[in-house]
Amino acid sequence: MKQKERHINQVLGLNVDITPYDRLLSLLEKRIRSSQKTLVVSLNPEMAVLACKEPEFKAIIDRADLVIPDGAGIVWALRRQGVKVERLTGTDLMLALIKLKHKTLLVGGREGVAEAAAKKLGVLALGEPNVAKINKIKPDLLFVALGHGKQERWLAENLPRLNVKLAMGVGGALDQIAKPWLRAPKFLQNLGLEWLYRLILQPWRLKRQLALIKFIWYARAE
Repeated sequence: MKQKERHINQVLGLNVDITPYDRLLSLLEKRIRSSQKTLVVSLNPEMAVLACKEPEFKAIIDRADLVIPDGAGIVWALRRQGVKVERLTGTDLMLALIKLKHKTLLVGGREGVAEAAAKKLGVLALGEPNVAKINKIKPDLLFVALGHGKQERWLAENLPRLNVKLAMGVGGALDQIAKPWLRAPKFLQNLGLEWLYRLILQPWRLKRQLALIKFIWYARAE
């Protein structure tokens, strides 16, 4: 996406788009219709901390056409800078794009999850990421759920060979769609406490949540 089309601020040295939601959807729809290959990154604090440690991963985020403020910590860091911004989760952006009625493929997730989510959304699914199989399907929209970090690396490596118009890593979004109770109620999302809700349901996420403490430390030092 051209820089002049984007409204950008930085968090831990990473470009984050703060483009108003309606304009953002309009820009993405325009790119899809004109077949401009687009990579979207859904940024959360865990990924930002990883980018601080690994220049290669930071470069992947820097090359993305769009970086949305997914995690509540990212929004908090932007607001500390005086930026008026609302959180835009990868799940919400994915659902909004699917509503535009483009051919959509969900890839990855635990066994059977992509298929279950696809059935609910009326789209296509593929359990394992495979360039040849994806290109045979020829989706307009490709949403990959391999876990934060891994999915972005896979997309960065394979996007030049993929016959798609827009691609985005969506982390646990497919789990949340296949199993709606995994997604926090809206009032907890608005309070920035979705992470706590997920942690209660999935205690194994504790190690991942420790990255939030590091993120806050780094952000306060900026």
